[in-house]
Amino acid sequence: MIRAPWGDERYWCKRIAFLQSAIEKKKDIIKCPSANPVYEGQFVFDLSKYHLNLLFRQYSGGASIRELALLISGLIEFWEDSNRVSDEICAQHNLKTCRDWHFDLANLEHYNYCFWLVGLALVLNIPDDQWIRLLALVDGEGCDILLDRVIVSRQQGRVIGTKLLHPKPYALLLDAINAEQNQQARLLRKFLDNWYIGLAREGRDELWWYIFGDPVKHPLEMGSYFGRWCVEAVAAVKAFALDDSLCLGHEHYPGDLLRPDGPSTHAPQHADRVDKAGVIVGWVRRILG
Repeated sequence: MIRAPWGDERYWCKRIAFLQSAIEKKKDIIKCPSANPVYEGQFVFDLSKYHLNLLFRQYSGGASIRELALLISGLIEFWEDSNRVSDEICAQHNLKTCRDWHFDLANLEHYNYCFWLVGLALVLNIPDDQWIRLLALVDGEGCDILLDRVIVSRQQGRVIGTKLLHPKPYALLLDAINAEQNQQARLLRKFLDNWYIGLAREGRDELWWYIFGDPVKHPLEMGSYFGRWCVEAVAAVKAFALDDSLCLGHEHYPGDLLRPDGPSTHAPQHADRVDKAGVIVGWVRRILG
């Protein structure tokens, strides 16, 4: 069953196959001498992002939850390779960085990426050796109270920060975690309702995936949309045993990640919504300016 609110079966089959092919092509390219060595670190890191992108596409398209964990290994491997290549090239050319990605949790893009990876690692129960390698890549121990508390649910002894690096929208998730048990479900839903709009940024601060699927800025037919899944919410549910009953069926809540044997938490798509809604929303936005 398709889990994403947008995209029919043809869309997801096509986009999954396209990205699988792109990953194999990029793997072949990095085996050859680089035509632009200074950019090679970023090129290899993009392969790590491709693995995450593919994982989300497969989830959106209805793949078995137990199959998704297989992509974590490649994601970690290419991030590690990117670090090695970047260090070598920067040393050769006396550069501070050889990538256009800011590897700092104070940067929202990197924080969001790391939170997604940690959350997926938790809910998919990746092996301990992969977990340790992932934490080494995420780094930032003691920097962020929320991410540190999620991580410490599996990694005892981690130093927990005292500051929340990105209050908007993550203060709402911290509120849910800290609340009395009888209030947690309501506050978790409040975070989920505000998650996507709370991540809105302008210009260079806009998240790389944020407009994918927007009917005006980046419509579905461009093929980049992989779903808009709040992995941070399922990570908190896993880490703190929160009640997620009010979140089931929400367009941003990947509840099936916590229920690998089903039944699905997602409502079946309506054909008219999949085929026509993007067009209708686009026209309404144009009319309203």
